[in-house]
Amino acid sequence: MSVGIYIHVPFCAKKCPYCDFYSCGYSRRIAEDYADGIIRDIENFPDKPTADTIYFGGGTPSLIQSELIGKILQSIYKKFPINSPEITLEVNPCTVDKNKLLLYKQMGVNRLSIGAQSTNDDELKLLGRIHDSETTRKTILTAADAGFDNISCDLMLGIPGQTVESLENSIYKLSDLPVRHISSYILKIEKDTPFENEKIIKQMPDDDFVSDMYLHAVKILNNLSFEQYEISNFAQKGYDSRHNLKYWRCNEYVGFGPAAHSFYNGQRYCYPSDLSSFIKYPLEKIITDSSPADENERIMLGLRLSEGIDLKDFPDKKNYILSKAVAFEKAGLMISTADKLRLTPEGFLLSNSIIAEIIA
Repeated sequence: MSVGIYIHVPFCAKKCPYCDFYSCGYSRRIAEDYADGIIRDIENFPDKPTADTIYFGGGTPSLIQSELIGKILQSIYKKFPINSPEITLEVNPCTVDKNKLLLYKQMGVNRLSIGAQSTNDDELKLLGRIHDSETTRKTILTAADAGFDNISCDLMLGIPGQTVESLENSIYKLSDLPVRHISSYILKIEKDTPFENEKIIKQMPDDDFVSDMYLHAVKILNNLSFEQYEISNFAQKGYDSRHNLKYWRCNEYVGFGPAAHSFYNGQRYCYPSDLSSFIKYPLEKIITDSSPADENERIMLGLRLSEGIDLKDFPDKKNYILSKAVAFEKAGLMISTADKLRLTPEGFLLSNSIIAEIIA
C-alpha cells in the first residue's frame, strides 16, 4: 500500500492565540535554510516506498517562497515513486495571489486547504486571524480561476460570541463558492496558549450550546451535499481528503521537518520541535511507539469515520464490542448493520467516552 508524505512548514506571519502547533517567525533566508534541510532529509531517507499523497501543513506553507515548495516537490519526485498523487497545500488567505496559485498548480499541487475559520469579521478578529471574510472569498475564487477544483476550507465552531445565525452564514457563504470540502472543528482552549486566560475562558460557550451548533452544522452541510465522513470533516462526493484518511485508517505516512510525525515500518516517531537545530543537522527521531497499530487503536481511529469499523476485522472482540454497543444504540449514539458498527453525529460528540467503553 502506498504511503503518505507529510512536510511540516513551521512558519507563520502571526501566531494564532488558540493554536498549539509548532511554528515560528518567517524570513526568506531562514525559509531557504529550512527547505535545504527538508531536501537533505528526503535524500537521506533510507527507503523508497511508493507514495500517493503529499501534504504541506504547518504553520503556513503558503507563506514561504513558492519556489521552495517546488524544490521540495522535485526532491520528493526524485526520491520516491509517486502514484497519481493528491498534493495538498495549506493556505492562509493573506499569503497568496493569482501568480503564486498558478505556480503551485504548475508544480503539481492539486488540492488547497484554506484556513477560513469563519466568514464573520468579528469572529476572525477575536481568533487573531490576519485576514477578513472578503479576502477569503477572493482567495477561493482566484484559486478556482487558477485551475484548482479541489478546495477545502477550515471552519471553526464554538467561537466566543458565535451564534447559530453566524455559523449558518459562514456555511452558506462557503458553500456558495467553489469549495468541495469543509473541515469543521470545535474550538478548544489548549494549554499554554494565549487563549488560556480567564477572560477568554469566561466567554467560551457551554458544552450544550456547542453540541447543538455541531449537530446543526452537520445537518446543514449534509443538506448542501457535504457528506460527513469523519467527526470533523465533510466533503462533496469524491473529495474526501485522501491524505488524512491514511491517519484514520492506520495507513503508513512519513513526515519531514521539525515537529513532523510518522508511522512507518510499524514505528511511530516524531522529530523535535526545534527549527534551528533542524537546519544545522539531521535531527534524531523520537520513537513514540515501536509496535504496529493494535486492535484498540484501529477501533479508536475507525470509529472517528462515518463508515465505522468492520467487526470481521476484530473476531476475538466482536461479541464483546456488540454487547457494549447495545446501550449506545438504544441511546441513538451508535448504529450496527450486519458486521458494521459506526457512531451517529450525536455519538461523535461523545466519541472519547464511548470508544473508551468499547475498548475497555
